[in-house]
Amino acid sequence: MKRVLVTVFMLIGLVAFGQRGEHSMDHKRNLKDLSPEQLATLHTKKLTLALDLSDAQQRQVQKLSLEKATERKAKMESRKEARENSEDSKLSTEQRYQLQIERLDKAIAEKKKMRSILDDDQYAKWEKIMALKSKHRRQKHGKRSR
Repeated sequence: MKRVLVTVFMLIGLVAFGQRGEHSMDHKRNLKDLSPEQLATLHTKKLTLALDLSDAQQRQVQKLSLEKATERKAKMESRKEARENSEDSKLSTEQRYQLQIERLDKAIAEKKKMRSILDDDQYAKWEKIMALKSKHRRQKHGKRSR
C-alpha cells in the first residue's frame, strides 16, 4: 500500500511539473506578438514596481526600453529573413565573434545609461535583478553557471 501511494504521488508530481513548461512557452509566444511600445511599457512598469522609480526615471527607462525593444524586434526580423534566404543557416566563427562583441557593447552601454538614471540603491537592486535573470537564463538553456 505504501509503495502504491508513493508511486501515485510521484506520478502526480511529474504530471504537475510537466505542465509548467507549456505555460511558459505560451507566455513567451504571447510576448513576441506585442509591439515594441507595449514591451517597453511592460518592462518599465515591472522596473517601477521593483525599484520604486520616480516619474522622471520612468520616462527615461521607458525611452531606453523602447529603443532596446525596437532594436530587438528589427534584429529578430533580419535574422528570420537571413535564415530563410540562406542555404547555410550556421554562422561562421567570425560572424559569431562579431555578434558577441556587438552584444557586449550594447550591454555595457545599457549599464552606463541605467547607472545615470538610477540612484545607488536602485542601481544595486537592478544589478541583482539582472544577475538573477542571467542565472535563470543560463539554467534554462542548460549551461553551467560559473
